[in-house]
Amino acid sequence: MTMTEIVEMMDPVTGELIDQQKLAEQLFKQAEEQGVSLVGPEGLLNGLTKRVLETALEAEMTEHLGHENHGATAGGNERNGTRSNTVLTEVGPVQIEVPRDRESSFDPVIVPKRKRRLSGVDQIVLSLTARGLTTGEVAAHFEEV
Repeated sequence: MTMTEIVEMMDPVTGELIDQQKLAEQLFKQAEEQGVSLVGPEGLLNGLTKRVLETALEAEMTEHLGHENHGATAGGNERNGTRSNTVLTEVGPVQIEVPRDRESSFDPVIVPKRKRRLSGVDQIVLSLTARGLTTGEVAAHFEEV
């Protein structure tokens, strides 16, 4: 095993090695027990993709506004609900809630305005989830990138 392979299998938060195969098996087993299919509108991959995209969008909004949700506003611009958007991914259509701001100045990077087809997102979602990252850690990763 090369040093690169070892680093790729380490949890970025704890530094512990992650057994990606074991984690994938646990996710699959849990989905199977709950009667959730792997693919499809109500599938495991669709749900993971939705959660990661929405978490990343919330992190982008927090960075854009400069404060957490319900935090003190410095410039007067605040969150203003969400709008529904369906994006097409490799696992199929995913309906997400995109946050809005009062000044309409928020321009998301992960899901750009008026963009309907996303490619490569599923690879990112599976990779980060297989590494055991929580949605907050995934959002921090997207913020970093």
